[in-house]
Amino acid sequence: MRDKKADLKEMILEKDGTDGFIKVTDNPVGGLTSEQKAVLNRRANVMFNNGNIEDARRIYITTGYSDGLTRVGDKYMDKNESLKALKVYYLAHNLRKAEPIYNDIAKVISSLLKDDQENI
Repeated sequence: MRDKKADLKEMILEKDGTDGFIKVTDNPVGGLTSEQKAVLNRRANVMFNNGNIEDARRIYITTGYSDGLTRVGDKYMDKNESLKALKVYYLAHNLRKAEPIYNDIAKVISSLLKDDQENI
């Protein structure tokens, strides 16, 4: 019989299931109790505060903790990694933070299309 810690670690790694930029699922792992989520989120908060952003992000995705995901997105924005930020803002359902990034992407695409039209 496997121990619970190994099972939980496996669930966290599986939850990070991405297909390139697109997240395959944004639902928290089922079967976690509120108490388990709270313990994991506290652990992730310690990781986050110690600078271990990526491991904290994985746990926040696993538990569905939107405030933690938003903080991760803010860290990505501080590093000018807006696409990574957009991904976690999207998972956190934080439209207020995601919308400016969508607008920036739309401006870039619009500019590229305009430049392409001028060269025809």
